[in-house]
Amino acid sequence: MKPACESALLTDLYQLTMLQAYWQHGMDGEAVFELFVRKLPESRAFLVAAGLEQALDFVEGARFADDELAWIERSGRFAPGFAQWLSELRFTGDIWAMPEGTVFFADEPVLRVVAPIAQAQWLETRLLNLIHFQTAIASKAARCVLAAQGRTLIDFGLRRAHGAEAGLLAARAAYLAGFAGTATVLAGARFGIPVFGTMAHSFVQAHDSEAEAFARFAESFPQHTVLLLDTYDTVAAARRVVELAPRLAARGIEVKGVRLDSGDLDALARAVRRVLDAGGLRRATIFASGNLDEHRVAALAASGAPIDSFGIGTSLTTSSDAPYLDAVYKLQEYAAMARRKRSAGKSTWPGRKQVWRARDASGRFCGDLVTLHDEPGEGEPLLVPVMRGGRRLPQPALADARARCREQLEALPPALRILTPPWPAYPVTIGAGVRRLAGEVDARTP
Repeated sequence: MKPACESALLTDLYQLTMLQAYWQHGMDGEAVFELFVRKLPESRAFLVAAGLEQALDFVEGARFADDELAWIERSGRFAPGFAQWLSELRFTGDIWAMPEGTVFFADEPVLRVVAPIAQAQWLETRLLNLIHFQTAIASKAARCVLAAQGRTLIDFGLRRAHGAEAGLLAARAAYLAGFAGTATVLAGARFGIPVFGTMAHSFVQAHDSEAEAFARFAESFPQHTVLLLDTYDTVAAARRVVELAPRLAARGIEVKGVRLDSGDLDALARAVRRVLDAGGLRRATIFASGNLDEHRVAALAASGAPIDSFGIGTSLTTSSDAPYLDAVYKLQEYAAMARRKRSAGKSTWPGRKQVWRARDASGRFCGDLVTLHDEPGEGEPLLVPVMRGGRRLPQPALADARARCREQLEALPPALRILTPPWPAYPVTIGAGVRRLAGEVDARTP
């Protein structure tokens, strides 16, 4: 079979059971589904849309392989002929979405799918899987970017990620949100993201002396000499770097920086900075890592700790304080009739919709309006066409999505840029047309 992340069987069973029922009963009318977040996590004032690139890759290439169809046939769960019908299933519809890097809020459709109902239903699980994950990570990364106040951030999270695809896509989402790069090599090869790395403590331990380890690493990487100090005594290691620096300089090698990975990073950074400066290494930067999140980064930045850049791993790649979003993919229209779910606490707004964003005189976001898709609105329409007739339209490059995210974060109201609640409620207004349509749907639905 195909690798898991490419398989059409990477879905929930109920997608296949519904597809069979649609097929058997001739239900092939046009459906409209929208993907949105019901409510924000308590630790988030906003979210950042991400994952659209991978979602479109999936939709455009989605099809069942022969061995997958054979498994469906021999599973005993499905009707004769169903696998043959699936063999011809392709997405032929249209998709609208918020561009990657767009800040959004609860109750706002991030993506709209318009296609025959079986095609649109088929996409649900994997679309949510891809967009939910990268959006959660990009939203976490954006908070780290705000906390760092211009300092460089590097993704260090692969080893703690929940699987290979998660680690790779977390690197992409973090870069989109403003990180400078990643330690994940494949993200550099696949997405063109800058890659960063120094050495592990094991490299130092494998040598008979710390000084020997530093010298050998510098000889191997003369253009990227960043040395890890905290294997034994951090400040003593900084002194060894100062002692070694003249010998390296005589060979044309400059110590570019040092890395701290444990202990009281504020106190150690100040002590190391004093040692480096006194030894003539004023240009050497200090890079800090070790169980960091946006709150620790913000505290170090606020204290004036002389740290130039940070590596953030576990808390980023798991979005540790908000590891999931209440993201859903719901039917809003079928066979030219608006549809609405009315479950307690999970009701939806019917019809295909658009989100309009207004800005104040200074360019800051001041409120969003959710209308029916063909109603006029004021400000910027956030949903744009990204796929027509089953073929993707040209999309912004990752660098452009990154630039969009930077502009979006700068345009946030200042009160939403702080890290801790309570935040003022950002105004998202459900338009009169949407509310009227909901009333009409309720009147005709038992």
